[in-house]
Amino acid sequence: MAVLALCLGVVLGSGALSASASTTPVPTPTPTSDFTNTLSIGGILRDGDTLVEGAEITVAGAGGFSEVATTDDTGRWSVVVPEKGDYTVTLDPESLPDGVALRDPDKSEASVSADEWQTNTLTRSFPLGEDTRQTTGFFEQFLQRLVAGLNFGLLIALAAIGITLIFGTTGLNNFAHGEMVTFGAIVAWLVAVIAGLNIFLAMVIAVVLGGVFGYLNDWLLWKPLRRKGVKLVQAMIVSIGLAIALRYLYLFFIGGETKNMNVGLSDTVVLGPVRITTGSIFSMALSIVVLVLVGLFLTRTRIGKATRAVSDNPSLAAASGIDVDRIIRIVWVLSGSLAALAGVMLALYRQVSWDMGFQVLLLMFAAVTLGGLGSAYGALVGSIVVGLFVELSTLFIPPDLKYAAALVVLIVVLLVRPQGILGRKERIG
Repeated sequence: MAVLALCLGVVLGSGALSASASTTPVPTPTPTSDFTNTLSIGGILRDGDTLVEGAEITVAGAGGFSEVATTDDTGRWSVVVPEKGDYTVTLDPESLPDGVALRDPDKSEASVSADEWQTNTLTRSFPLGEDTRQTTGFFEQFLQRLVAGLNFGLLIALAAIGITLIFGTTGLNNFAHGEMVTFGAIVAWLVAVIAGLNIFLAMVIAVVLGGVFGYLNDWLLWKPLRRKGVKLVQAMIVSIGLAIALRYLYLFFIGGETKNMNVGLSDTVVLGPVRITTGSIFSMALSIVVLVLVGLFLTRTRIGKATRAVSDNPSLAAASGIDVDRIIRIVWVLSGSLAALAGVMLALYRQVSWDMGFQVLLLMFAAVTLGGLGSAYGALVGSIVVGLFVELSTLFIPPDLKYAAALVVLIVVLLVRPQGILGRKERIG
């Protein structure tokens, strides 16, 4: 019994101790500083790749606050400030090591405004040493823009010739021509990037399918409209509706993001002061070759001569035994192929997007109108003028206005020469 009483006493005693321990509150340590609200201004001081140690930076503010920080062996400095307010940060040039100086002696002072305190830490820097950034003179910029303008003008010419051939043979201003350009770019992107095939094979496939697309345009839509005697104004409105439908069809299938044409033609080639990519060099060379071949086709082949005859006078051409419908069909195929090729070149130049053809559509019409409606050579000349002016204008005006500037030039030229550069005067009345 004595043993049992002793055990009960031990158990009850331990239970009481446990209860007493559980009810006694444990004190919470009090933080010595408020880390979440500490405000500081700091930075790193370096001369090129060398970290500067021992430099003195003074931070001064309202209420007489002033504190000096010294950079450590990692070039870092920091000053804790009392509140979010206006401060002046000053570097003492005399504290810099021998051989180290401010890049601009007049910029030894920086300011901090109260509006900048979106975070608890702000940084200020003081550039040291000689400025090694390369500067480009006006002449170098002019040459760079000149080459870019030639490249862009040749791209516009590939598509604009198709517009002028369609207008010359049918009288139609095809506002869906920009979507034919986009079609070629999307096909090339699908074949070269998504399928992973060679870009040159993708280009051939895009040109062939572009010709098929042009054939289907005429077969399914424009030939039936011609047979029904639809007027040109109504046909033009149909082309606007077709352009909108195709544009949003592209948006539905490929999305609104810009697609990258990473096909290995982005290496940079330096030619004196001009830097140009291999893709741009290839684009310019191919555009020149294709434009020369189109010129020879129109002047040296029977189909080309028949095309010019239909463009001059469709009724007389039909009376001479030329199959006008067949020539128009060939023109649509040729225009679709050239537009697709222009789309591939434009994709290499500016990547792929669902509305890329629409973005340059007005420039294509400006080139055709500037050169002379119905003239293939006029379209070439007008495209070069538009391309050069678009790129060279960025030397004097913001880049966002360069397309508008090209259209202003179009208006000015037409006020002086309404028929265009290579167009022919026509008698009215």
